Amino acid sequence: MRRRLALVAVAVTAMVALAFLIPLAVAVREIAESRALADAERQATTIVPALVVTNDAKALERALASTPVGAERLAVHLPDGTVVGSSRAPGADIARADKRAKTVRLGGGYVLLKPVALAGGRRAVIEVYAPEADLTKGVATSWAVLTVVAVVLVVGSVAVADRLGAGVVRAARRLGDAAASLGSGDLSVRIVPDGPPELVAAGQAFNAMADQVAGLLAAERELAADLSHRLRTPLTALRLNVGGAGPEAEQSRLAIDRLERAVDEIIEAARRPSRPVASGCDAAEVLRERLAFWSALAEDQERPWQLIGADVATRVPVPAADLGAAVDVLLGNVFRHTPQRAEFRVTLHQGVGMVGVLIADAGPGIADPEGALRRGHSGAGSTGLGLDIARRLAESTGGNVRIEPSALGGTGVHLWLRTDGRPAARAPRRLLRRTRAR
Repeated sequence: MRRRLALVAVAVTAMVALAFLIPLAVAVREIAESRALADAERQATTIVPALVVTNDAKALERALASTPVGAERLAVHLPDGTVVGSSRAPGADIARADKRAKTVRLGGGYVLLKPVALAGGRRAVIEVYAPEADLTKGVATSWAVLTVVAVVLVVGSVAVADRLGAGVVRAARRLGDAAASLGSGDLSVRIVPDGPPELVAAGQAFNAMADQVAGLLAAERELAADLSHRLRTPLTALRLNVGGAGPEAEQSRLAIDRLERAVDEIIEAARRPSRPVASGCDAAEVLRERLAFWSALAEDQERPWQLIGADVATRVPVPAADLGAAVDVLLGNVFRHTPQRAEFRVTLHQGVGMVGVLIADAGPGIADPEGALRRGHSGAGSTGLGLDIARRLAESTGGNVRIEPSALGGTGVHLWLRTDGRPAARAPRRLLRRTRAR
């Protein structure tokens, strides 16, 4: 922006300077010519008294020699045709010289012809030569001074425009940096509005927007924490209702303990002002941990299950808690929407720049796969938010979620996470075909 302002200042100042300097340059040249011709006329006037007194050639030569320019530039054409001094003007121009002085253009300058009336009706002509050097004397210096003034004006205007533009650019850059920080999650960023009135108004609006966003998010966090805290009462009642001894009661108590820990984590995360930025996690470790959790329920429902490809560390650019939540959502859908004893399989696949988590089941399948991925839409009586959680996690890395028929005869949910930071491509379908072939 500063460069554009400088270019605008150069263009405007240059046009203004040219609009004034070109006429001034022409006027300077004309003034120099007028000055030289006026000086020639003064030289001719000094000879008029001598010409009126005498027409003797020698006396006139002495009078011409006594002038500042000398006889080399002056000449007197007497009525009898005698020429005293150095003459350059053509004879025809001298013959046409009448009662008024006139100038004749020659190759090296101008010649001034001044007629003088003598006694007896006679007429003499005084010739004064003005060379080109006298006509342009001081013109080059004046033009150089005008050029320097024009350059100084252009440079000064550029400096002033740059200083003015620097303030505008600085204020706009601060506003852009603050907006970027707010977009990255820093809700405490504020700016001191400065610059032009428009940017001041924009800065004030930004601060008001940031305050409003921070207030809304704080209220949302408190509401989420309060709603999560309400789960403690039914959990406490459920723990009291689980009595007796035996393996079944012990498993129920362990499940309630895990559920209480999950609720505590939700409350803590909801009350946290901002989520910590995690560099990534080991997807294989997360899958092993979550499958260990769901295996107890799978054994109760007599579900065969498999975990494939989780024996090698696989880094993904998402927090472990987020990946675990997405896996829990997908596995929870398997247990919720498929009959007991229905098999499921979890496969971890590492491709070029992408990691896939493939969860397949032997259930009845999903009638509307595209609708199932829309937030709040569910064809099975649930909230419709589970698959949307997995989809948002995948899209945060540039990946995606696909729902296709599985090799087990039911539904296959494919969670693709990009590890190279590039946008999602069509490569996952080829990876999917190779995985299903194996």
